[in-house]
Amino acid sequence: MIDRAPESLRERRIAETSRALRVEARRLTAAHGLSGFTIEELCSEVGVSRRTFFNYFASKENAVLGLPLRADTSDLDDAFLASDVGLIEALAELHTARWERLDMTRAEAPAITAALDREPGLVRHLLDLTAEAERADIALIERRQAWQTGDPRAAVAAHILGALIRPTVAEYISTQGEDFRTLFLRRLEAAHRLFLP
Repeated sequence: MIDRAPESLRERRIAETSRALRVEARRLTAAHGLSGFTIEELCSEVGVSRRTFFNYFASKENAVLGLPLRADTSDLDDAFLASDVGLIEALAELHTARWERLDMTRAEAPAITAALDREPGLVRHLLDLTAEAERADIALIERRQAWQTGDPRAAVAAHILGALIRPTVAEYISTQGEDFRTLFLRRLEAAHRLFLP
């Protein structure tokens, strides 16, 4: 697990503002759809300026999904590149650390679900962002492994981890109890047993 320093007062305020924007964006989307409110109305409800909103999120869609504008995970990427464990284990750590960095709680799940139900276009947006992130991961894997661009092993590794992440997210959101890391590592262990009996 990648450790982070304790949060400063500034970091706590940033997290609180981000959370308030996410919560209100989801509430408004569930009630009115994405086109049923403006960013200015969202900002007014939260008590921040439009400029502040765009310091946190690139769009209303990203606010609803909880995907911050400046999610700096370069330290996680660097740790992945420098890791001396096997590729799959390093990828597993990278993905779980990214999830933990999102700071998404189970309590947020009903609001996200309500927003997605009201605005199915958000699913397409999420799929597009996921595909973009997967392409970036493939390039990162190629770099770590010193493989040529287009080496199919990089894509297969990214696809396998993605296939394990998606149901883990669904299980985490829909159940109480175990944390994301525990749920994900259980799936990874099952995959290991399946592919390497």
